[in-house]
Amino acid sequence: MTAVARPQPNWPRPQALLLDAMGTLIELRHSIGSTYARLAADHGVQVKAEAIDQAFPAIYRAAPPLAFPGLQGEELELAERDWWAQRIDAVLVAAGTSPGTPALQRSLFDHFADPQFWRVYDDVPPQLQSWREQGLRLAVVSNFDQRLDGLLAGLGLSPWIEQVVISSRAGAAKPSAQPFHQALEALELTPEQVWHVGDSPEDAAGAAAAGIRCLLVQRP
Repeated sequence: MTAVARPQPNWPRPQALLLDAMGTLIELRHSIGSTYARLAADHGVQVKAEAIDQAFPAIYRAAPPLAFPGLQGEELELAERDWWAQRIDAVLVAAGTSPGTPALQRSLFDHFADPQFWRVYDDVPPQLQSWREQGLRLAVVSNFDQRLDGLLAGLGLSPWIEQVVISSRAGAAKPSAQPFHQALEALELTPEQVWHVGDSPEDAAGAAAAGIRCLLVQRP
């Protein structure tokens, strides 16, 4: 991992690291646009992959937090699917086509739950192993939904990860401090005893709000 922000000499050694997931540990094998365009075509909707790739970032950034306080089980999954269905429709419309059908929405949601369409960055497994051998405890704090549990397991990362905090289940998303507080509670550690490793401004802001030191990595 290429560090953008590096630890300072006065930082005490952490007992645990809280790790972001998307863009830090894993990434998609294919672009959002190519996947949307291919699956949309399967459902009779024609859209250009380039238009999806151009529209998606702004739609995602403008969305309300992927977080549902008080929900669990089937209710939580329905809320997650509805959240993504709204983003799918908004992206398709912004890309110049019609909103998605319920079948297309389900197809896209289920597609991104499949580990085969994701990859682990090459430097991640040896880095996680090194950290664990140094005695560091590892947890994931991510602005994502319950699909991340299956992705981490399917991609072989679960054996290194002690806790997984996702925004949909936590009821709040980074840059809120709440997901970090939940991770600290699960690990029974204080903010001074952990560092956070992520790749976005939300990672830095959320960690700062929780009183946690943060390292940002920059992927090519």
